[in-house]
Amino acid sequence: MNSFFKVLEKHNITLPNNVIDILNNCKKYTVYNTVNELVDAATGGSENNVFEVKYNIPEKGEYTEAIIHKVTNGISANYTEPYMRRRDPDTMVIADELPSDKKRFKDKYNYNFEKLEEATYKWLKNNELAVFLYFAGQDNIGLGGIAIAPANASFFALGLSMLQKITSTHEIPNNFKIESVIFVAPTFRHTHFNGKQVVVHRRCKTIHEIFSYNLYPGPSAKKGLYGAILNKGENEGWVTTHCSTVEVISPYDNTTTFMHEGASGGGKSEML
Repeated sequence: MNSFFKVLEKHNITLPNNVIDILNNCKKYTVYNTVNELVDAATGGSENNVFEVKYNIPEKGEYTEAIIHKVTNGISANYTEPYMRRRDPDTMVIADELPSDKKRFKDKYNYNFEKLEEATYKWLKNNELAVFLYFAGQDNIGLGGIAIAPANASFFALGLSMLQKITSTHEIPNNFKIESVIFVAPTFRHTHFNGKQVVVHRRCKTIHEIFSYNLYPGPSAKKGLYGAILNKGENEGWVTTHCSTVEVISPYDNTTTFMHEGASGGGKSEML
């Protein structure tokens, strides 16, 4: 048993069997504990200022998904395809039979998700991977999880680690549980989805699985986990807000917190 598994065992954290299988059979994986570690990994190492995220696509050849630059205030990811620079509102599909008003995978693509799931695991095992723990939520209200992405797409992992709270294996909170998983497999948007961004949600008994077939973090790292928190909150009887907040302190030391809830792009932050 490797050190990562030993740490999890020490904290009584159980990994899903599909995650264990991937980590035990992939080429190599690196566990990240801090945002700064992922900043270095985003460009393939701290010595690099520019890094191209490339994949060999069957019947298409080598394709560059994004060009990553180390800039003064962090990391800049430039997608080579204009379509990948924004959120696609039709990315989400559901691969379970639980209640939902969203499109089902089988209904949209006319085959069972399990076939694609198997191919996804096989692809991940044939790559070097970036792995880290996260907590989506605040003050113990939310859900813990594990992210698994190709190592050369560490810029995506970096974005996820900043959108959600990366959790160091050296400082795992008490009662931390793996309740969600993000599997990142970007090549499948070319081979299975005609170049479109697709994010598949599968709600299991104890795990909310998110299969991200793209490298734009909006539908998965942000909205995907927001959906997972919504689902948990609905099951447990608490409310998840989609909002912007600001704390204002007046010249007289009066503190007021404003919260504006609304849809993406609705001007929440600007209205504050």
